[in-house]
Amino acid sequence: MSQEELNKRAKNAVTTYQNKEAAAIAQQAISEKADLVDLIQNGFTAGMTEVGDLFGQKKLFLPHVMAAAAALEAAVKILTPELEKSGKSVGEGLGNVVICSIEGDIHSIGKDIVAIMLKSAGFNVFNIGRDVELGIIVQACKDHKAIAVGTSALMTSTMLGQKTFEGLLKKEGIRDKILTNVGGGPVTQKWATDIGADLYTENASDAVAKFTAALK
Repeated sequence: MSQEELNKRAKNAVTTYQNKEAAAIAQQAISEKADLVDLIQNGFTAGMTEVGDLFGQKKLFLPHVMAAAAALEAAVKILTPELEKSGKSVGEGLGNVVICSIEGDIHSIGKDIVAIMLKSAGFNVFNIGRDVELGIIVQACKDHKAIAVGTSALMTSTMLGQKTFEGLLKKEGIRDKILTNVGGGPVTQKWATDIGADLYTENASDAVAKFTAALK
């Protein structure tokens, strides 16, 4: 099956809330040695984005979003070990990176995919979870001697934490020692520029490209 066909099936599995189908597509992609990153980005995640857009338009409701996320998670759970496996031989020790979902934000799938891809690219990634208090993120950056930190926000209300976080890093005297990245559905380049973040990344592939360019 072509990559395009796999991606189309993956997107449909998410938008129609089919967990078993999503898992089956993930298994098929692995067996056929398809591009798993492409499958995640342009298949499963594309489906989740479509559901999120419809939710924003009030054409779908929270149970639909949760059902779509469950299908996406069923696939990612299968794909993650394969992505991590591919990263084992790639690891170049490019530096320590802390990544999390910002305080108040409980979503995790997007930033988990970013964490996997950064690890595969050679970074030592510390994925410290979701809904992480700003002070804990700062402490994690100190403890792991991070050269970069990425925060994800899925809601406009939690985006504000990314701005506060920039100020907290300055207060702690480590802002000039660490690269900051912001991402998440409502986040834009303009927002990153306005709050003083170093990078805005749209997805996992974008994160790998920009982190590598900035930190190598």
